[in-house]
Amino acid sequence: MPHVIDLTHRIGPSMPVYPGTEPPVLEQANTVERNGFAETLLRMYSHTGTHIDAPGHMVGGAPFLDQLPVDRFVGRACVVDVSGVKDGRIGAEALEAHQDLVAGCDFVLLHTGWSRYWGDRRYFGAFPVLSAGAAGWIIARGVKGVGFDAISADPVGPPPYANHIAFFEAGMIVIENLAGLEPLVGRRFLFSCLPLAYEKADGSPVRAVAILE
Repeated sequence: MPHVIDLTHRIGPSMPVYPGTEPPVLEQANTVERNGFAETLLRMYSHTGTHIDAPGHMVGGAPFLDQLPVDRFVGRACVVDVSGVKDGRIGAEALEAHQDLVAGCDFVLLHTGWSRYWGDRRYFGAFPVLSAGAAGWIIARGVKGVGFDAISADPVGPPPYANHIAFFEAGMIVIENLAGLEPLVGRRFLFSCLPLAYEKADGSPVRAVAILE
């Protein structure tokens, strides 16, 4: 039987959200005692928690998640350890050392170690970020997407969001706020990050999982 590992942060009203957005609201709309069934009204931004960014999130005319084939969200993945980089910058040389691991993968997931600060104000601080050269190195691999155990592919702040734009212009998706990557460092596995199928989906929370044979 396959072993399935959850790579997703749980959604709740006290969870970290990108600065400037609002935390999710989970309202008990119906209960078994009152209505005979339980139902929750969910109100949240499309980029809440562990989520995907669509190319259309920042690039005009680029596709949204609901316009992409469903197989774009499933494929072979690997986890590259970049937690030891200095000065918060992930250079291309930090990735080149793992080129054999990355070869043939559909997704490159980066273990920065930053998920240890989930729920702490430091989570929004100086997390490791790809250099332009490192982003280009990943793009050149022809992968479907890139994932991070941090809140963003770019530093928190105003535009330009150079890494996002580079990935989106290459037709890739970006997965952010991943969790539990450390046990998967250096390994390959089947990865799934299926989004909600809503109209013009610029982003979507996902239940990201690693499936190990």
